[in-house]
Amino acid sequence: MSRFSELGNDLFSGKKSYPIVHRRRFWYLLSGVLIALSLVGLLGLGLNFGIEFRGGTELRVSQVQDLDSYEQRASAVMDEVSPGGTTGVTRIGDSTVRVQTGELSNEDAESARLGLAEEFDVPDEDVTSSFVGPSWGETVTQRALIALAVFLALVTLVLTFYFQTWKMAAAAMVALLHDVIFTIGVYALVGIEVSPASVIGFLTILGYSIYDTIVVFDKVRENTEHAMETKRQTFAEAANLAVNQTLVRSINTSVVALLPVAVILLVGLTIIGPGTLVDLSWALFIGIAVGTFSSIFIATPLLVTMRQGELGIRKHDAQVTKRRARQEARGARAAEPDDVVGGEQLDGEEGDDTEAQTAAVGAPTPARQATGGQPSQGRQLHPYTQRGPRNQPKRKRRS
Repeated sequence: MSRFSELGNDLFSGKKSYPIVHRRRFWYLLSGVLIALSLVGLLGLGLNFGIEFRGGTELRVSQVQDLDSYEQRASAVMDEVSPGGTTGVTRIGDSTVRVQTGELSNEDAESARLGLAEEFDVPDEDVTSSFVGPSWGETVTQRALIALAVFLALVTLVLTFYFQTWKMAAAAMVALLHDVIFTIGVYALVGIEVSPASVIGFLTILGYSIYDTIVVFDKVRENTEHAMETKRQTFAEAANLAVNQTLVRSINTSVVALLPVAVILLVGLTIIGPGTLVDLSWALFIGIAVGTFSSIFIATPLLVTMRQGELGIRKHDAQVTKRRARQEARGARAAEPDDVVGGEQLDGEEGDDTEAQTAAVGAPTPARQATGGQPSQGRQLHPYTQRGPRNQPKRKRRS
């Protein structure tokens, strides 16, 4: 743990840095592959909608003592009532069997209820039957889409006014859509049932994803504004430093959020069984994980790509490059040896250099020509220059 804290300090101070922004093409490629797989699952396999969306009849058998081969036994009973109509048989908890099928008439539903009670040797009152119409699922879907549209519009306006640039809002929205598409794609590829609880989970991960992206963008704005003033870093370097400075924080936040969700999901799959808790946990677990990835590896690199074409950013990067070139040139001149003059080393032995210096000292100058060409023994004084110490006290005349 201490090493992780030390890594966080090194990343924040800039002592250690990962080239996340500079390798943005790799992250774009990886994200493109993930989105392509998600679309293949979404368009090819489709989503496994729950009974709340497609409509049908659900029967639950409680207080079951013998759960051996419960799937085959329940399916056999339902095939006698409605051949080929059974869509799913699952166990909920330790003693409940859930059967979902298409729409049944009242007579067929009652026959299925009595047949399940006889098969699992439970009283008739321990078998319940309920019908869910597809209109309810359609209403939930429409309300969810409306909520999603309002959420995206409000978030776009808030981010635009907060960061004072629409490009940050656009990058955040792209990362947000990336999270939603990938999460839904995983549902399609794995075959996880989509229920109203799953829709609630989708809307929840939108808030988490945008929150994590805003935290990173706030640091990006701070670093880039400082870089524009000091001319010490390019825009991409300042943004990369911001991502590194928030990297450990994002990982810690995600781990803390994923641990309880993972525990709930594990308990739900192994002990409780399918239900609202499991459906919500699936959406949160996938969404939080992919949201952390997008806020670090997609949002900020995309922002840098969008803003590098601006005239002000190009001028700033050019000024930083020129300044570094001048500093490197000064460093190279300071590192040159003492016997290099004007970039060329003097030829000849040390004695020749001494004679040349002596000849240069004895060369006639205008001051020497005034004294017959003899070198002066000191600094030549102007004829009116005061000789002797200055500011001497005036002598008083004797009366």
